[in-house]
Amino acid sequence: MTRTHAVLESPIGKLTVVAQDGALAGLYMEQQRHLPKFETFGPEDAGYELFARVESQLKEYFAGQRREFDLPITFAGTEFQRRVWTELTEIPYGETISYGELAQRLGNPTASRAVGLANGKNPISVIVPCHRVVGSTGDLTGYGGGIERKRFLLDFERGPVALF
Repeated sequence: MTRTHAVLESPIGKLTVVAQDGALAGLYMEQQRHLPKFETFGPEDAGYELFARVESQLKEYFAGQRREFDLPITFAGTEFQRRVWTELTEIPYGETISYGELAQRLGNPTASRAVGLANGKNPISVIVPCHRVVGSTGDLTGYGGGIERKRFLLDFERGPVALF
């Protein structure tokens, strides 16, 4: 397992991207909850080709020109967490679902609390859109990057404003 990382600028602050064996393994915001220890990110390698692709696609996203990401990703987590994170990629741009709806999609309608915990530990923010999951009443509930960023990302996806 070979890991490297780079730090990218974005409209939501600095993002630390982590690659593992040629795939994106992490995208972390500053002061993100459940942030792994920095030493697990591996050495910095800003010239790594995958990081250039991530940066390019994030710029397109924040410019309003990209709604889906086309990057190799890998998830390190429990089987349940990986199922939740994979299902997050199926939530369309600009739309939201509740934790309960996500649990139903996974075939376990009583697991909304477990889905919420897994969602909060999503290691690949923005690209794996955990920000698109809301409370059953539509309220913005916890977000590893902070509620302000969640609101910002949801408002951005619903509106015509390009940021980058």
